[in-house]
Amino acid sequence: MFAIVEAAGWPIWFLILASIIAVGLIIERLMFLRGHLIAPPALLNEVVNELKQRGVNEGMLAKLAASSLLGRIFAAGLKNIHGSHEVLKESIEEAGRAVRRDMERFLTSLGTIASISPLLGLFGTVVGMIEIFGSQSAAGNSPAILAHGISVALYNTAFGLIVAIPSMIFYRHFRAKVDSLTIEMEQQAIKLVEVAHGQRKG
Repeated sequence: MFAIVEAAGWPIWFLILASIIAVGLIIERLMFLRGHLIAPPALLNEVVNELKQRGVNEGMLAKLAASSLLGRIFAAGLKNIHGSHEVLKESIEEAGRAVRRDMERFLTSLGTIASISPLLGLFGTVVGMIEIFGSQSAAGNSPAILAHGISVALYNTAFGLIVAIPSMIFYRHFRAKVDSLTIEMEQQAIKLVEVAHGQRKG
C-alpha cells in the first residue's frame, strides 16, 4: 500500500484525507439514519394511548422529546394541543424543519467530497504530466522520471474515482433516506393532529 502511495506522489495525500473524511461521514450517517430509531413504528399508538389515558404533562413531553426525532416533533405539537388547529400544525412543521436539518447534517460535506475527488484526481494527473514534460531534455528522457510521472498521473486519476463513486452513491442514498423519513414523519404527525382535535379515533 505504501508503495502505491509513494508511486502516486504527494497529490495523493489530498485524496487520502478526503477518503478518510468520507468514510467517517458515511459511518456516522449510517448509524444515525436508522429508521426504527428516528421514527419508531409504535410511537404514534403509544402517544395516542397516553394522551387518552393521562393527557399531556411536562414529564410525558420531556420523555417524548428525548425518545427520538419523531418524538421531538410530537412533543412540539402536544405543547400546543390546546391551541388552534393552525397553531398545532405550525409548531409541528417548525419542529419538522429542525429535525430534517439534523438528518441532513454532514450530507453537504459528503456531496462536496464526491464532487471534488475527481478534480483532485485530475490535479494529480496534471502534476504527473508536468513531471513527464519537465523531465525532457536535449539529451533525452529519463526513464525513471518518465515512469514516475506516469504513475502519478494514473494513480491519482484512479484514486479520485475510487473516492468519488462510493461517496456519491452514499450521498444519494442518504438524501433518499432523509426524504423517505420526512414523508413518514409528516404522515404520522398529521394523524396525531387529527387525533388531538377529535377528527380521528386513532
